[in-house]
Amino acid sequence: MTAFGIHAGLFALAFLAGSVLPAQSELGLAALLAAGDHAAWTLLATASLGNTLGAVVNWVLGRGIDRLHDRKWFPASEAQLERAARWYSRWGRWSLLLSWMPVGGDALTVVAGVLREPLPSFLALVAIAKTARYLVVAAFVLSWF
Repeated sequence: MTAFGIHAGLFALAFLAGSVLPAQSELGLAALLAAGDHAAWTLLATASLGNTLGAVVNWVLGRGIDRLHDRKWFPASEAQLERAARWYSRWGRWSLLLSWMPVGGDALTVVAGVLREPLPSFLALVAIAKTARYLVVAAFVLSWF
């Protein structure tokens, strides 16, 4: 497969993992890093960008929650939204630094949309969180392989 195809696949996987569909982008990134066929920084940038943009989908869904929250495919349950709203009301936008978490992270990004977090601050905080997670994965993989 071409380098473009590898990066496009990783971007798609990370995008899905950051949005409404469950996916495991960390394993994909780890496998590609372990293979060593592509520069680590390009893989990290690709995964981070895809995952951050996937979270923007959740933010947009949060903005339209009145029309969408009862749909089966909606990314967060009522309980997750309530828990995330409590975190958000306590910590404010800084709670978005926890958006990398596998449980509750998506709900935080939805709640940020519900509570009308401005997109620039949303993008900055979510990008930091998602990139930091991938950096930890990369450090672990590259130290072992």
